[in-house]
Amino acid sequence: MTLQWTAVASFLYVEIGVLVILCLPFISAQRWQSIFKWSIWNRLSQFWNKGFLTMIIILIVLFLDALREVRKYSSTDQSKDAKLHPNMFDHMHMKLFRAQRNLYISGFSLFLWLVMRRVVTLISQLATAVGTSAALQTQAESANKAAKKYMEDNELLKQALTDAKGEGGKIQDPEENKLLKKEVQRLEEQLKSSTDALKKSKSDLDTMKKQTEGLTKEYDRLLQEHQELQNQLDSGDKKDN
Repeated sequence: MTLQWTAVASFLYVEIGVLVILCLPFISAQRWQSIFKWSIWNRLSQFWNKGFLTMIIILIVLFLDALREVRKYSSTDQSKDAKLHPNMFDHMHMKLFRAQRNLYISGFSLFLWLVMRRVVTLISQLATAVGTSAALQTQAESANKAAKKYMEDNELLKQALTDAKGEGGKIQDPEENKLLKKEVQRLEEQLKSSTDALKKSKSDLDTMKKQTEGLTKEYDRLLQEHQELQNQLDSGDKKDN
């Protein structure tokens, strides 16, 4: 292998290793997000997009070059000429094999480069969704507790208002009755606002759960595609050996 194809093959193995580490099940998305927030990544973020696009261009050029070599050594004219000379025939097949190998290496490197960026994005989105879902769940539980407390206070005030009535349904203390009514109205308004907040929190929680499920399915799909590609690459390496 020439120097450039040795570098591309090394880059491919590095991509596979990084993707395997990113797909480890015992490392949570929140842990990865905390790693992504290290200061070193913030310093490199300004060069990330340029480096990403540059690597794509390089891999595309190498892929097209390998494709050209495959078509060159697969032509029927050269096959007819090579049959006249046995040594030349073996030499042509060797070059064709190298061209196909380079084509696979550059193609898989380009594909895994795109997959790796997508996986990192999905992990960050999943961690954000999980954190938001936990916050919404906590908010919903707090609103539920507050609503229950207001309902209990409301029942106590209604009971006190009933006890304040005298015989024949007359109120013994009109001023106290007015205060109790105002307190009941205030608690009812608070109960209504708490109920609305609880409904909104539950709606937001359901939305975040759906988004989390979608991100999880996409993450599993990419993991499955990565496993299939790795199996194909392993089988290709066994054939080369």
